[in-house]
Amino acid sequence: MVFSSLEFIYLFLPATLAGFLVLRHLRLENGIIWWLIAASLAFYAWWSPLHLILLGVSVIANFALHRVILQTGSKRVLALGIVGNLATLAYFKYADFLIANLNGLGGTSLPLLNIVLPLAISFFTFQQVSFLYDTYKGRIADCDFARYCLFVVFFPQLIAGPIVLQKDTIPQFRLAVFESRLFLNLAVGGSLFAIGLFKKIVFADGVAPLVNAVFGLADGGEAVPMEAAWIGALAYTFQIYFDFSGYCDMALGLARMFGIRLPINFFSPYKATSIVDFWRRWHITLSRFLRDYLYIPLGGNRHGPLRRYINLLATMILGGLWHGASWTFVFWGLLHGFYLIVNHAWSALPDSPFLMRTVPAPVRRAVSQAVTMLAVIVAWVFFRAESFDGALAILQGMAGLTRGHDADIWAQALGDTGRAWFQFAALGVIVLWAPNGIELLQRYRPAIDAKLTLAGATLRRLAWRPTPRWAFAVSSVAVIAIFQLYRLEDLTEFIYFNF
Repeated sequence: MVFSSLEFIYLFLPATLAGFLVLRHLRLENGIIWWLIAASLAFYAWWSPLHLILLGVSVIANFALHRVILQTGSKRVLALGIVGNLATLAYFKYADFLIANLNGLGGTSLPLLNIVLPLAISFFTFQQVSFLYDTYKGRIADCDFARYCLFVVFFPQLIAGPIVLQKDTIPQFRLAVFESRLFLNLAVGGSLFAIGLFKKIVFADGVAPLVNAVFGLADGGEAVPMEAAWIGALAYTFQIYFDFSGYCDMALGLARMFGIRLPINFFSPYKATSIVDFWRRWHITLSRFLRDYLYIPLGGNRHGPLRRYINLLATMILGGLWHGASWTFVFWGLLHGFYLIVNHAWSALPDSPFLMRTVPAPVRRAVSQAVTMLAVIVAWVFFRAESFDGALAILQGMAGLTRGHDADIWAQALGDTGRAWFQFAALGVIVLWAPNGIELLQRYRPAIDAKLTLAGATLRRLAWRPTPRWAFAVSSVAVIAIFQLYRLEDLTEFIYFNF
């Protein structure tokens, strides 16, 4: 079920909240936990009841492995659990990719398995791998099955993250948290949900037709003129930003309605002044997972610069492959690995006193931000394209090297391009200068690690408070988003649902 669907907004969420409020009033801690588990399983089964079996087996098997590791401390059991989880993920996500590549390389004709990718398998697999590893390291005391199950299937974070660690949520699954500050939790959570819904439906879905038109024609073999190429690349840059930002706000908001705080997963990444800074802001929990469970075990930066760069490259390539079974995703990860190597190598150079004296700090910051943004945009082209040929056609167009394109096809596909550039200008102002949802609600700690301060008196005056004025503003945003939902021909899933 999609957070932005009418079924979720009108049926699922009100029913789930009503059951929670009744059990909260009765002070039934285990009742609340099991109710949220049941609601989360129903939420998942809405997409495919059959795949609920896989989720259930995965949860039961991993909890059993947790108990064995807790009692024996066995490294072999840990290895068995990690291999079993990753093998399951590999079968469903990469089996057909492997077969297709074997056929291409060896000239064979092995039939594809045509496996349907189970929703959220990447996310619940990584969470359970981290749980087993933390159990082995002695970071987890005894945890009952109900709390473990809710840790994995809690619907606000089940489908597309954030990737939570046991320390993030399991300690919160207790009556004192469920009973705390009901009306404030509902107000904070509802406001975040409304802001996220608006980002998804109005901003992300608003530019989606441009993305589909440009990348569809490029993947189909059409030569892409310069303006169309930049429109497609920028449209996707904004689409994935507001799509993922909207999802993260909605996930935080939904969890907060039940008194639960999730970790920050998205924090204005296009304000980054370097690629390192970008990955501190984009899909923060995935970055944390890859750092703690892959980069550091590989050796991190402990064995000299060369080994560090190899570890960075390997980590980002695997991070790209995590996003999807396609060589374009692998190349996207490779690009970001290369970016990170250049970033770290540049940072290791001694500062030039002359440069420091002659170039004002705001100019250096603006140049750093522009270079970072350009690198991100180029990488997004490979992330979105269905083929290397399509990606290269768009990059060729962006560089002004396209010849012989069909002007009529592009005029029909894009229509009035002036409107597109106006959209980009407005969205750019929001992305680069407006406070994000976490900053607006920071007074009320919308996330676990939200310890921020809005800079400037003007921004501090904008900070959210539970007042009639803010209630009207948030309600207006929600109404506009829901009204736009009725106007959409097709409901679009969140982009990260595909991973």
